[in-house]
Amino acid sequence: MKILVVGGGGREHALCWKLAQSPRVEKVYCAPGNAGIAEEEKCECVPLDPFDFEALARFAEEKGVAFTVVGPEDPLARGLVDHFQEKGLRVFGPSAAAARIEASKVFTKELLARHGIPTAAFEVFDDPEAAKRYIEKKGAPIVVKADGLAAGKGVIVARTVEEAMAAVDRIMVEKAFGEAGKRVVIEECLQGEEASFMVITDGEVVLPLPTSQDHKPLLDGDQGPNTGGMGAYSPAPVVTPELAEEILETIMKPTIRALAKEGLPYLGVLYGGLMISDGRPYVLEFNCRFGDPEAQPVLMRLETDLVELIEAAFEGRLAECEVKVRPEAAVCVVLASGGYPGKYEKGKEIHGLSEVARWPGVKVFHAGTARKDGRIVTAGGRVLGVTALGPDIPQAIRRAYEAVAKIHFENMHYRRDIGAKALKHLRQPLVGLLVGSKSDLPLVEAAEKVFRDFGVPYEVEVASAHRQPEKVKRYAEEAEKRGLKVIIAGAGLAAHLPGVIAAHTTLPVIGVPVPAGPLNGVDALLSIVQMPRGVPVAGVGIGNMANAALLAIEILALSDSDLKEKLKKYRQKLAQG
Repeated sequence: MKILVVGGGGREHALCWKLAQSPRVEKVYCAPGNAGIAEEEKCECVPLDPFDFEALARFAEEKGVAFTVVGPEDPLARGLVDHFQEKGLRVFGPSAAAARIEASKVFTKELLARHGIPTAAFEVFDDPEAAKRYIEKKGAPIVVKADGLAAGKGVIVARTVEEAMAAVDRIMVEKAFGEAGKRVVIEECLQGEEASFMVITDGEVVLPLPTSQDHKPLLDGDQGPNTGGMGAYSPAPVVTPELAEEILETIMKPTIRALAKEGLPYLGVLYGGLMISDGRPYVLEFNCRFGDPEAQPVLMRLETDLVELIEAAFEGRLAECEVKVRPEAAVCVVLASGGYPGKYEKGKEIHGLSEVARWPGVKVFHAGTARKDGRIVTAGGRVLGVTALGPDIPQAIRRAYEAVAKIHFENMHYRRDIGAKALKHLRQPLVGLLVGSKSDLPLVEAAEKVFRDFGVPYEVEVASAHRQPEKVKRYAEEAEKRGLKVIIAGAGLAAHLPGVIAAHTTLPVIGVPVPAGPLNGVDALLSIVQMPRGVPVAGVGIGNMANAALLAIEILALSDSDLKEKLKKYRQKLAQG
C-alpha cells in the first residue's frame, strides 16, 4: 500500500520512518517533507503545500494512496480532513470542528467545564482591560493563554502580575499571534509536574500510547520563553500505572465521549498535556495530533505496527488491538537554531550526521533541514531531534547526549537537562525539600535546578509546622529510614518549620528564610539562626534556595567522590566567570 503523510517536521519524519517499517507498505509520500525523510527507505518527498488541500487530494487519488496521515495541527484546524472525506479519501485525523480541541483554548476549557473533566479554574476575556482587572484581583502566579493556534508559544506562565499584564498586551494589543489572540484564557497556575498522554481513538474506543514528557521552555531548568518543544522522554515515571488508568477514566475517555455527545466524533490521535498536581491529573491543554517532539521517543518505543492501528481505527476494530511497547526508554534532545523561538538564520551546514547514523539504538529525526549543493543545512527553528534508546532513562539520556556531542552547526542551541525530571522518580531521593505553603513552591525551583545539574535525586513536600504539625513530625522521623541524607526547609515569618524538623531528626537541616510578610524575610532569618542549643539548623540568605542546595551537595560530597569532582568543576567554572 501507499501512504501520504502531510507535514515536514520532526514528528512527520518519525511518522514516515515508523509507517515505512510495516511490511504492507510499498511507499510513504511526505508533503513537503525534509532532507531526512528523503533519505528514508521507501520514503519520497513531494513538493506540495500542506494547505493546498485540492492538490493533496488529487495527488492521493492519482497515486492510489490507501490513507493519509496529517501531522501538524494547522491543516487539521483548517479542514483538510473534511476536504478529503468529501472526496471519499481515507484520512487519519479529526474534522475541523473536532480539531477545535486544540485550535481554540476557549472551546476546550468550556467543554471540560461542561462535562466535569478536571482542569484549572479559568476565565475568558475579549477585552484586554477586563483581563488586566481580573489579573489584579487574582494575583500571581497566573497563566495567560492566546485562544488560537500559536505554534506552542501562546501560553505565558506569569510569575508576577507585571508579567501577566505584559502577556495580555503582547497577545491582545500587540497581536503577537495575530487572530489567535483575539481572546485570552486566564487560568489558575497549577503546581506540579507535566506529562504528555497520547491515545489513538476511533471516536469510541480509546487506546493509550506510551507515556512521555515534553520540555517546552527554551532553557535548562524550564527557564526562558516557550517553544514548540526542546526535547522529550518516554516513559514518564510520574505517570504510574495507577495514574495512567485514572487519566484514561477521568480525562481521555470522558473527553472523547463529550465530543461525541456534542456532535463532534473524533478520529485520530488525542494528546493530553497534563499537570500532575498532588498526585491528581488536570488538563492543561489538548492537541489534535501526535506531539512534537513526543512522537519521536514514543514511536521509537512502539512495537505494534502503526499501519495496523490506524486501519483498525478506520474500521472500528481498535478494541481488538494491543499496543505493544519496547521495554527500553527513549530520550529525544532537540537541536535548535540560535535565536529560536525568535529570529534565526537558515542555511547553516550540519556536521556529524553520517557518523551518528551508524550508531545502533540512535535515530536523528530531521525537523528543519534541507539539502543544498549536496549538503544538509538548517532550514528551521527546531532543526534535529536526536533520539536514543537505552535500558533505562539514565542510560538513554547518556546515549542521546553522546550523539548530540558528535553533531554541530553554527549557533546550535539545545537544553542539557532533558530527562532530568525523570531521575527523581527513578532513584531514591537523597535530599528532602520542604516548604510550608504552596505559594512558596516557585522559590524551590532554584534548588531543583541545582540538583538536576548535579544529578542529585530529591523530593519536594508541602507541610506547615502550624497547620500540619503531625505531618511534619512524621516526615522528619521517617526521613532517615527512607534514605534521605539532608533536609532543606523553607519558611517565612516565625519560620518554625526548620526547627520543628530538626527537633525530630538527627539529619542535617538547612533553613531557608522565605521573603514574606512586612519584614520581607528578615524575621524568618533571625528565627532560623536562633535555634536552641542541641537543635542546630544551618542558615542561608533570605530566599537563597540555590545556596541551600549547594550546601546539601557539599554535605553529600563528603562520602561521594563523583559529587566532589562535580563540585570542583563547578567552582572552576565560577572562577572563570
